[in-house]
Amino acid sequence: MRARVIYNPTAGRESLKRQMIDILGVLEAGGYEASAFATTPKPHSAKEEAVRAAKAGFDVIIAAGGDGTINEVVSGLSPLRKRPKLGIIPAGTTNDFARALNIPRNDLVKAAEVITHNEAIGIDVGQCNDQYFINIAAGGYLTDLTYEVPGKLKTAFGYLAYLVKGAEKLPQVKPIMMRIEYDKGVFEGLASMFFIALTNSVGGFEQIVPDANLTDGKFSLIVIKTANLFELMQIANQMLIGGKHLDNPNVLYVKTRYIKASAIDGSKLMINLDGEYGGDAPAVFRNQQQRLKIFANLKDYPQVTANDDRLKQVEEQFRQGMSELNGE
Repeated sequence: MRARVIYNPTAGRESLKRQMIDILGVLEAGGYEASAFATTPKPHSAKEEAVRAAKAGFDVIIAAGGDGTINEVVSGLSPLRKRPKLGIIPAGTTNDFARALNIPRNDLVKAAEVITHNEAIGIDVGQCNDQYFINIAAGGYLTDLTYEVPGKLKTAFGYLAYLVKGAEKLPQVKPIMMRIEYDKGVFEGLASMFFIALTNSVGGFEQIVPDANLTDGKFSLIVIKTANLFELMQIANQMLIGGKHLDNPNVLYVKTRYIKASAIDGSKLMINLDGEYGGDAPAVFRNQQQRLKIFANLKDYPQVTANDDRLKQVEEQFRQGMSELNGE
């Protein structure tokens, strides 16, 4: 069995680069002939290597890095007829997809060990026009946070950088006249944003889609039907206390296999795919049910779900960021 690790050498404050020998050692001990490829600044470097490695006959492709690296590898493998199994070693800011699969997010070597357990499940992949995503697609205001926050801030402050940028942009949110078609209906009206989720973890929080299913062939569609600052804050608060936002009258929530999103008042509606800019609407989304086989931690693994624990984690990231900026 051959495994190819495609890793971002700058991810996790370069921790992946420093621990790659240990990661390859774990894979070798688990029965794999393992090798590694470091991505380059060249556009689609990880995607192109995933395609090359798959066609070269590798049995397992391992995406090591943040959600962007994972998206590129998924985008390379998903269109292929013969698709190797996929492994994940998370080293990004939020690691949403790894969180959903119970893969250790604070220990890269333990994440590699998950692959050697040989427990793989078929997971859904989203297709947007001719692109792919594995965690979330979104459109409208605030959905551009992931590529507006500078990389240096994300490295230094982690998830806190998104919170600060979101708070800065919240008063600027305006409604957009949208038309969103889905399996059993159409939403047409003013909305500030929409989310199309495959997992339960979005932006580090696990209650945005509390009943997400990785294998059922359906998206979880959420449309925020308001741009009022008070109402948005109310929805955000309900989101943090157990997913109660799904009962809010300003939220449309449905399960669907197909979605077509467009702006109908001449507004620009940007699409975000797994944290990266995915072009502008109109966009058609289709769920490719169980398109990839992926290694997951099927045993219980401690996850940060309580709000108090989440705040402690953010505070620790803030302290680490300040230390790094101060040269400590």
